[in-house]
Amino acid sequence: MEWIYDIFLSHSALQAVIVISIIIAVGLALGKIRVWGISLGVTFVFFAGILAGHIGLSIDPTILHYTENLGLVLFVYELGLKVGPGFFSSFRKGGLQLNLLGLGVLAIGTVMTILISLCLGVPIGEATGILCGATTNTPALGAAQQALEQMGLSANGAALSCAVTYPLGVVGVILGIIALRKILIKPGTPLSSATEEPDGTFIAEFKVCNPAIYDMTVRQISQVTKTPFVISRLWRNENVSLPDSDTILQKDDHLLVITTPTDCPKLKVLFGKQEARDWNKKDIDWNSIDNQLISRRIIVSRSSINGKKLGSLRLRNQYHINISRISRSGLHLLATPGLVLQLGDVLNVVGSAADIEKVERILGNTEVKLKDPNLGAIFIGIVLGLVVGSIPIAIPGISTPIKLGLAGGPIIIGILIGRFGPQFRLVTYTTRSANLMLRGIGLSLYLACLGLDAGAQFLDTIMRSEGLLWIGLGFLITVIPVLIMGAVAMKMFRLDFGLTCGMLCGSMANPMALNYANDIVPGDYATVSYATVYPLSMFCRVIIAQLIILCFI
Repeated sequence: MEWIYDIFLSHSALQAVIVISIIIAVGLALGKIRVWGISLGVTFVFFAGILAGHIGLSIDPTILHYTENLGLVLFVYELGLKVGPGFFSSFRKGGLQLNLLGLGVLAIGTVMTILISLCLGVPIGEATGILCGATTNTPALGAAQQALEQMGLSANGAALSCAVTYPLGVVGVILGIIALRKILIKPGTPLSSATEEPDGTFIAEFKVCNPAIYDMTVRQISQVTKTPFVISRLWRNENVSLPDSDTILQKDDHLLVITTPTDCPKLKVLFGKQEARDWNKKDIDWNSIDNQLISRRIIVSRSSINGKKLGSLRLRNQYHINISRISRSGLHLLATPGLVLQLGDVLNVVGSAADIEKVERILGNTEVKLKDPNLGAIFIGIVLGLVVGSIPIAIPGISTPIKLGLAGGPIIIGILIGRFGPQFRLVTYTTRSANLMLRGIGLSLYLACLGLDAGAQFLDTIMRSEGLLWIGLGFLITVIPVLIMGAVAMKMFRLDFGLTCGMLCGSMANPMALNYANDIVPGDYATVSYATVYPLSMFCRVIIAQLIILCFI
């Protein structure tokens, strides 16, 4: 039976794979169990790892460290890649507000940590470790340990206090989210007011009755107004046509125009009159509007189109079609000539059946091709993310340079590549299922190794005289900032529950809580909010951990 011992207990690459796989499988199975209607999902993998470490299972430390880091990098990079296309528009709309709220979470936790050290006599090193564990922020712990070592002090206390408070740091955010839901959300109320896809376009019908634009071409009008718009259809004397840039507008022409909600009043002044009919309803059958033109959705699946500007394809002039708007990652975009196309974009094309078929052949319109994984962008992005995360950033007054680390660098690069990669002809598109799979694998590996590492000393630490005190203090540092800023966000700033959850998870650097939030909140709004807040919060936590050590020792 020696071979059984070797498989499960003797350190090797094979044994590491088996142990980690068992932890993940058990954790995912137990995570489906609901207690009072609540299930922890993939987060339970962490506790399965703690149990495995407690009963004596272990793997080679080098393999453990590598797998934990690989899982974390894979998760945060895919997260950034997913939210990248809509990140900057989301940041412009509410990013500053979300980050200020996230910094409020940081401030409350920091003040509590300092007060705990000053009032209860907890050494500042251990108090900082409690803060790092309560906020599940291992990069901050690393920065605190470096600061302690540079001052000639032991960093073991910080590491132990972080390890013992980490489990409740994971659960505390989830419990805080549950409490906010129970207290502030009335039964039957939607958890997110943004359950529908955000729409950056607006469709309106205008009647040309402004004498100033009579007998002007569409090109001339566009040059005069500087307001972006697309004319999808033109009705003149009960005949419908597709206007182009040389089309001359006449009195009483009716135009179906795609613009933005903010620009619609400007176009009303320009054209003269806006008709009352609502063209933004989801149940409109566009093909029944007239029998001369049809509307069809075409997917960009040809790699040669990736990164090209819409205007450079000259589809309107060559094939006499109009592109009303473009859908990308849940966002509806105005089809302006300068818009850079990406694989997976869905174009709403209006024209004759024959012309649309020609456009289909140019753009691809084959979903099968999109299912092939684009692994090159993933590994290139991971390399760039790790390089950026390793760059030392000097902060005046702090002796140790700050680094974004294994989590900060990849998520920032993931966001940038997701948004700007196609402009450099880099194929970044992955299907939703592939993205979720990679994120799930990465998070599971990270949690399994993290729990396995903490489990070996977990019970011994909590049995120490100060162990239970650390756990209690850490739990308070986790829950109190979440409850306070969650209530502030929802009651004072009127944020919906989904955005609030993402903000709280990002400010607490807690991907496990984010996964729970995604399970209960529809859409990707919690994820976008998380990615908006996470980089700044993580960077600030690394700095704060060092400042606490330097200022209070």
